Amino acid sequence: MDWWAVVLVAAAAALAVAGITHYAFIQMTQMKALNYQQVFDAFERAGARFREMYEPLRKEEVRIASHDGLRLHGVVVKAEQPSPKWVILVHGYTTSLPASIPFMDMFREEGFNVLLVDQRRHGQSEGKYTTYGYHEKHDVAAWVGYIKDAYGENCVVGLHGVSLGGGTVLEYLSLPEADAKFVIADCPYSDLTRLMHHQLQRLNHLPAALFLPLVNARMRKRAGFTLDQVSPVRSVQSSKIPVMFIHGAKDNYIPPSMSEELFAAKTGAKRLLLIQDATHGFALDADPALYKRSVQEFVREALAGSPAESVEQAAELSPPEKEEFGGFGLTGVPNA
Repeated sequence: MDWWAVVLVAAAAALAVAGITHYAFIQMTQMKALNYQQVFDAFERAGARFREMYEPLRKEEVRIASHDGLRLHGVVVKAEQPSPKWVILVHGYTTSLPASIPFMDMFREEGFNVLLVDQRRHGQSEGKYTTYGYHEKHDVAAWVGYIKDAYGENCVVGLHGVSLGGGTVLEYLSLPEADAKFVIADCPYSDLTRLMHHQLQRLNHLPAALFLPLVNARMRKRAGFTLDQVSPVRSVQSSKIPVMFIHGAKDNYIPPSMSEELFAAKTGAKRLLLIQDATHGFALDADPALYKRSVQEFVREALAGSPAESVEQAAELSPPEKEEFGGFGLTGVPNA
């Protein structure tokens, strides 16, 4: 081969690698999020009429400042009777606040006030990059602080998060000031480096050994964090706050083995619920009665100070079936 042909091939390969790296970075940190209307439309296409349930509720819009100067948006739905009990619902990647609506009633039935939040860079909250909990854990802390400042230090606050939201609420446990009464993480990731390796290698059929360091370098330069700085499995190891892990047995985006790993690493009170036939972000849809009962039992035990270690496995866990996947985002489904 002539020297100029070698140069052309090398240049084309370098451009291809640079292009894929840029695309992966954008998909991982800046993938377009669904607005409120799009989330409601997605629910309605699936036959779920959550807009009709949500819109008549008495609500209060709230805006606070993040630790790094962003304006964060949330909505308060108070309990029917005055209550010191609060739960913060945290949605997943590429969705927005209405994606948390399906989880409201199981807490409202237990007398909880509900705070639904838009994650940074989603919905009506400001932000340029998603950082998978690196910054978002401080946003959760700010929301907990808002509740206690606005409604009293006697408030008891729990957290529920799905996918990115699950990783976020687990990362919150690493903060010295973390004082939630319980945390529920639905389809969370245990370690961001290994999750992105899985998504690059298995779902996108790209050599992770080549692209992961390149994407990581771009994250460090552009978004100000690195993959190794986000590892919920480290966060749960030393936390005494009760945690419930929930995962669909057929989740291919975030393997259910990650929740098993988190459960094994967690010290103190914990519960693991694996739901048969549930794909990513759809554990509640797959078995709503089991999901609701298990969550409510766990919450009651946590508030009573007597949660016990338990495993509820509604399915024999097997490797998820191979699925088609067209991007790097953690999920694009309306309730994750």
